[in-house]
Amino acid sequence: MRTPPPASRPRTLKARSHVWLRWLHTYTSMISLLVVLFFALTGITLNHPDWAFGNSEIKREVTGTLPAGWITAGKVDWLNVAEDLRAQQGLHGRAEEPRVDGTEASISFLGPGYSADTVIDTQTGKYSTNILAQGGVAVLNDLHRGRDTGGAWNWLIDVSGGVLTLVAVTGIGILLYLRKTRTQALAVMGVASLIVLLLGWRALG
Repeated sequence: MRTPPPASRPRTLKARSHVWLRWLHTYTSMISLLVVLFFALTGITLNHPDWAFGNSEIKREVTGTLPAGWITAGKVDWLNVAEDLRAQQGLHGRAEEPRVDGTEASISFLGPGYSADTVIDTQTGKYSTNILAQGGVAVLNDLHRGRDTGGAWNWLIDVSGGVLTLVAVTGIGILLYLRKTRTQALAVMGVASLIVLLLGWRALG
């Protein structure tokens, strides 16, 4: 009669913690690979705005007249104004900064690497729009900064920051379990952190 195999010993809290740290670190790292690549590359282009590639700008001015009914007793129907301008001139981005000042009204359309500033004559409905469309690098840089990107992209930036924080914390946690390399790795991390702090202090002047 075969004797049953001995029951496996339950894992200690330390062992379970190590397994969970490795699991979290592995999968959060896989999720964040493209995020890290995107913010790493756009961080470089942000630091070098003078680089020429993908930095072209297209400036143009367009004019037109809004249909009747866009303003009544000094009150502007900004929703219809924005839709009319989009339809007439192909403007895009979020409509921002509507303003009425006497005989002049204005509204801007903003997006990553894009702006369209419109000035309207409140007496005639005639308008002039200055459009600035920047190149691909400027668009990516604005996405990096979350500039004129809207709520969904800003939410993505916050989630990405949380995931990258989790990657860093779990990576340090795993490091603490590696006896052979723990001391050297912590020393390197400490030196690197000190260098970053010194450079930051020097940058502050």
